[in-house]
Amino acid sequence: MAVKRIWRGWTTPENAATYQTLLDQKIRPEIEAKEITGYRSLELHSRNLKDEVEFMTIMTFDSLQNVVDFAGEPYEQCYVPAAAQAVLTRWDEVCVHYETLSPSNAPRTD
Repeated sequence: MAVKRIWRGWTTPENAATYQTLLDQKIRPEIEAKEITGYRSLELHSRNLKDEVEFMTIMTFDSLQNVVDFAGEPYEQCYVPAAAQAVLTRWDEVCVHYETLSPSNAPRTD
């Protein structure tokens, strides 16, 4: 069973590329350098809204204990480095966590 840790942040259209670069070149490498047991990946998704860009990160861990190892207690608390706070206009204060019930590569049944 995998656990998905989901978080969202918003920025101006002008700062969207800056945030994406920051996540790809600084934040993701810093997370991976921690070598947290059970950490598998960090996906970045975005969508353009009327006056802002919403980003969503989905981190995959092997277990909820691995999330706690990464985030500490309370594990729902978000992790937003100062550099990201400088370009985001707002963000979720807590993350949500979902258990993966079926893998994304499961065969289709239709």
